[in-house]
Amino acid sequence: MSQIEVQIMGQGYALACPDGAEERLQQAVQSVDLAMCKIRDSGKIKARERIAVLAAINLAFEQTATAPSPSAPASSKKDSGVDLESLLNRLDEALAIDGQLL
Repeated sequence: MSQIEVQIMGQGYALACPDGAEERLQQAVQSVDLAMCKIRDSGKIKARERIAVLAAINLAFEQTATAPSPSAPASSKKDSGVDLESLLNRLDEALAIDGQLL
């Protein structure tokens, strides 16, 4: 497990990253940064926490739009490569500082 430094909306974060997944994590960070900056730049919302929640919902909604429907066979769900529970757990771990969520 390695640690990488990233910037999201101009603020630095140190994220734990599984070995070999640095590029994927950087892509995820870029997506989150872009989504958050878009919301911030719209001028309607100023609080960083609210921006983060809205960006997370927007990104999750976009993922579900491209994921197979719930009625699809389990094998095709596995092939999508999206495990939202695992993704959320990793996000929680990445955002934790000394065991406390930001």
